Formats: sequence, structure tokens, C-alpha cells
Amino acid sequence: MPSSDNLTVGLIGTGIMGVPIAGHIMDAGYPLVVSTRTKERAQALMDRGARWADSPAEVARQADVILTMVSHPTDVEDVYLAGDGLLANARRGSWLIDLTTSSPRLAREIHDAAAVSDVHAFDCPVTGGEAGAVAGTLTLIAGISEAEAAPVRPILESFSSRIFFFDRAGAGQTAKLCNQVSFACSMVGMAESMALAEQSGIDVGRMLEMVSTGMGSSRAITDLAPKVLDGDWAPGFFAEYLLKDLGLALVEGQDAELELPGCETAFSLYDMLCRTGGAKLGGQAIALCYQDEAASVAAGLDWGLLDPDQDDECCHGHHHGDGECCHGHHHGDGGCCGRYHHD
Repeated sequence: MPSSDNLTVGLIGTGIMGVPIAGHIMDAGYPLVVSTRTKERAQALMDRGARWADSPAEVARQADVILTMVSHPTDVEDVYLAGDGLLANARRGSWLIDLTTSSPRLAREIHDAAAVSDVHAFDCPVTGGEAGAVAGTLTLIAGISEAEAAPVRPILESFSSRIFFFDRAGAGQTAKLCNQVSFACSMVGMAESMALAEQSGIDVGRMLEMVSTGMGSSRAITDLAPKVLDGDWAPGFFAEYLLKDLGLALVEGQDAELELPGCETAFSLYDMLCRTGGAKLGGQAIALCYQDEAASVAAGLDWGLLDPDQDDECCHGHHHGDGECCHGHHHGDGGCCGRYHHD
């Protein structure tokens, strides 16, 4: 493989995270090959000099290091394991780095399959959201040792401010899911503290200022609660992606024979948010589960979409068809555990 200064980088996935990541890689001087489902979404990068590839296979044939930033584990599986995917077409000695938050088990499968073909593959999910991607300050969570990652570290550092190495395949994904569980539970705490303050008649903004100075503070309180106060539900991170991550965490917990009741609660609330039309809202929109009907309708939600007879099975294997969510609260009447005003 060429030296790190002469590597061609491939990127698959040009969403709200992929585009700014690609921009930082190009700013660092690396030639870039891009591919995504909708070519128009990569146009700005091509205008800057990136080359277009029609498929993951074509990216694999052109690039020394390939980064993937797609949406779901099924997308990761297709990109890596399909006949026209990366593993079937990657050059010997090349690197495949998945930035998607995905399944630890799938990450291990990809790593092991790549090793058979003398290809390096590791999971490297990111945290920091769209703002971190734009600023180039993402935190990377790598399922590889620091020494093993040395040949590609300059590329990773072009769009990050910190890298944590967890030494083995799949461990980066597990660590990222730990982050998502902590974040989602703090989002529930933020939403409930705001609802309690409002219903008790105290100044919500003053309460948030107080909490932010003490042990109750969190990024949810300091960064996202002000958006809730402003009625700003725009995504820095889609609610549906957080729901996906929580489902993956619950699967990991089941594999470890570990109950995660806080994660279950957050999953159920985000599940309802997504099912009522909030999938593309930001994660802070969980607060809508606690607000009145007018606020929900203004944000585009429709609680009538909750079907008590729907035989849904969530991604971690628990059934919601009887109207009972994972943490034991009944939703069959269309009401969530905090949604007091949506009768």
C-alpha cells in the first residue's frame, strides 16, 4: 500500500455526516472517490474534485482506504458482503473502515471475512453529530489497537479531535452503543425535568440554568434543552437513528444476559415518536411526548398513527402489538407514559 501521504480514499455515504467528513479528507490533500445511492447528494464533493463511482465495487477497485457512513446494519451488510460489495472487490492490503453505528456482531464478521483476503477492516463509529462533522472535531471509537491503526491514523485525524481505541473487532461498536444508551437516558431526564417544571408552574428556563450548574447537568440539558424551549426540532441527529442504536444496544444486552430498563424506556419513547411522524426530527423531539397536543401537531406529529392492534416487533425482539411497551407501560389507548395532554 502507498505511504499515508499518497493514499486514495473512498467514501460510501454522503448524508449529513458523510459530506462534511469527505470535505475534511479533501482539505487534508487526499484524492477522494465517492459513491452513494443518490448521485446528486455527492455533487458538491464532485464540484471540488472528487471522483464518482457507480458502486461500492468500483470504489474498492480505485481506493486504498475506504470509509463507509451509511444508515443501518442492513446497509452495512449490503455494502460489505454483497457480491458487488467491498469485500469481494477490495485490493489486497487495502483498508475498510466503517463509521456507521452498527452491530458489534456484524463488525466482527466483516473483520474476520476481510482478514481471509488480506484486507484490513475495522469498526470506527463516531460521536459528535452533524456539528462535530462540520467542525472536524468528531470523536472516533475504533475497534482496533492504536498500533494497528497507525497507517490510516492521519486520515482519521483529518475529521476528528480524539480517537479512542478499543483493541478488537466489534468493541468500537459496543462502546458507541454505551454512549447512545447514556445519551438517550439523559434525553429522557431532560424531557421529564422540563415537563415537571412546566406542570408545577416554575420557570423552565431558570430551572435549566440551575440544573446545568450541578450534578443533574448533561449535554442534553446544556445543548438540546434550549432547542426544546425554542420549539426547534431540526435534526443534528435523526430520532430514527437513535431508535436504531437503542435497539442494537438492547440486542447486545440480551446477548450479555443483561437487563437495561433505562434503555428500554428510552427505546419505547423514541419508538412512539418515530411511529407518529417524528422519525426525521432531532433527538430532542422526545420532549414532544410530554407536551400538549398543539405543540405535537405544530411539529408534525399525529398520535392517531399509533395503532393498538399493530403487531409490531421492535428490532431487539420485543413485541408491542398488545399495546404494552418494553418497560411495562400500556400504550394501547394511544397515550405514552409522559404524554399527559394528548388524550
